[in-house]
Amino acid sequence: MALPPNETPVSFEKEVDESLRRDQMADFAKRYGKWIVLGLILFLASVAASIWYQGKSDEEAGKRGEELALILRDLNGGATNGLNERLDTLAADSDGVAKAAALMTKANLAVKSQDRATAIQIYGQMADDESLPDPYRQLASIHQTLLDFNNMEPDAVIAKMQPMAKPGEAFYGTASELTALAMYDAGRLAEAAQIFTAIAADDSVPASLRARAEEMAITVAARAENPVAPSDSEEETSE
Repeated sequence: MALPPNETPVSFEKEVDESLRRDQMADFAKRYGKWIVLGLILFLASVAASIWYQGKSDEEAGKRGEELALILRDLNGGATNGLNERLDTLAADSDGVAKAAALMTKANLAVKSQDRATAIQIYGQMADDESLPDPYRQLASIHQTLLDFNNMEPDAVIAKMQPMAKPGEAFYGTASELTALAMYDAGRLAEAAQIFTAIAADDSVPASLRARAEEMAITVAARAENPVAPSDSEEETSE
C-alpha cells in the first residue's frame, strides 16, 4: 500500500505505532478488566454448578462447588470483603477444576481492583501448575501475557504463545495475535502481517478479533513496505 501523498514516512510510522500500541493492550486492566471479570463470572458460575452436580455423591466436592458459587454471587454483587481469604482456603482445599476456578477468580478479583502485579503472579502460578487441567493453564498463560506484554521481551512472548498459536487450538486467535504483535516489536514485520492475515481469514476466530486482525494486517504490511530510513527520522527530529 502506497503512502498518501501528503504524509511523510515519519508521520506514517507514528500513526502505525499508535495503532499498534492500542492493540498491545498497554492499559489492559483498565480497558478490559471489567468485561473479563463479568465474562469469567458467568464461566466460573457454570464451573461451580458442574462441580456441585458431579460431586453430589461426594459431600466435600459438593461443598466446594457451593462455596465457589457463593463467592461468585458475592463478587457479582460487589461484596468483595474477605473474598481473597475465602478463595485462598478454597484453592488450598481443592484440586483440579475447583482449584483452578478459585485461583482464576482470585486473579480476576485482582484485575478488577487494578492490582496488575498480583494478577500476573497468580496467572503465572497457574500456568506453571501441572496439576491443573490444561485449558485453565493455557487461559492463565494468555491472561498473564496480556497483562505483562509490555514488560516482556518479544522472543519470550513468541515462545510462550507458540504451543497455542496453532489452528485448532482453543486459544489460537488470541495467542496468534500476541505472537504477531511481538513479532512487530522485534522488527519481523512481514511475518507479523502474515499472521494477522491468517487470523482475519479464520472463521473459527471471533468476528471482533478477525476485524482487528484485518486492520492490523494492512497496517503492518504497509509499514513493512515503507520502512523509515534513519536519515528521515533524524531530519524530522531536527525540524
